[in-house]
Amino acid sequence: MSVRGAYLGIGLLQTTLAAAMPAQTLLFSASSPALPHPAPPASSARPLLRSALLGQPFRCLPFSFPKVASSASSTAARPLVVVAVIKKAVAVLKGNSDVEGVVTLVQEGDGPTTVNARVTGLTPGLHGFHLHEYGDTTNGCISTGAHFNPNKMTHGAPEDEVRHAGDLGNIVANSEGVAEATKVDNQIPLSGPNSVVGRAFVVHELEDDLGKGGHELSLTTGNAGGRLACGVVGLTPAE
Repeated sequence: MSVRGAYLGIGLLQTTLAAAMPAQTLLFSASSPALPHPAPPASSARPLLRSALLGQPFRCLPFSFPKVASSASSTAARPLVVVAVIKKAVAVLKGNSDVEGVVTLVQEGDGPTTVNARVTGLTPGLHGFHLHEYGDTTNGCISTGAHFNPNKMTHGAPEDEVRHAGDLGNIVANSEGVAEATKVDNQIPLSGPNSVVGRAFVVHELEDDLGKGGHELSLTTGNAGGRLACGVVGLTPAE
C-alpha cells in the first residue's frame, strides 16, 4: 500500500470515530455519576435493580394478590337436614259376619305409628282391637294366631309397660254399629325386625278387659271373645 493510501485510510477511521462520539457521549452521560440516584433509607432492605437501557437504579415495590374468600368460608355453615321417610300401610277387615272395615297405619321415620280405624256392622259398645301374629287367613280369622308379642309379655292395656305389642285396647261402636278410632303406638312399626307388615288386625266380639278382669283368659286375650273380622297389613304408597 502506498503512503497516500495509508493516509486516506487513517482519515476515514478518524471521520467514523468522530461521527460515533455523540452517541457514545450520550450513553456515558446517562450512566455518569453526575446524576446519582438517591440512596435508599438505611432501614430498607429491598434490593435495587438497574435499567438495562439507561443504567439508572429502580426499586421493586411489594405486591400481593388480593385474597379471594373461598365458597366454603364465605358461606355460613348450614345445618344438615334429614328428611324422615313416611311409610304407610292398610288392612281391609272382613269376616263371616256383617262386620267389615278399613285400618290405615302411618309412620314417619322411626317415630310412633298412627292407626286410624273405621269398622261397621258392630253391636253398640266396646270391642277388643288387636294386632295378631300372622297374616294367615286360610282358616278365617282363627289362623292369624295369638296377639303379636315379640317381647314375650302378658296381656295388658296400650299404656301399660307390660303388654303385648299388639294390644291396642278397645274400639267403641255407636248406636249405628260404627266404630271410628285413632291410636298412636310405639310398638307397632312398619319396618325393622318387629314390623307389623304382613300381620293381621282382628276385631273381637266382646270388650277387652286389658288384663285386669281376673278371668283365666285376661292375661292372654283380655277375654275379648270371638273374632268378628280380620285383615292383613300391607304396605301402600305414601301420599
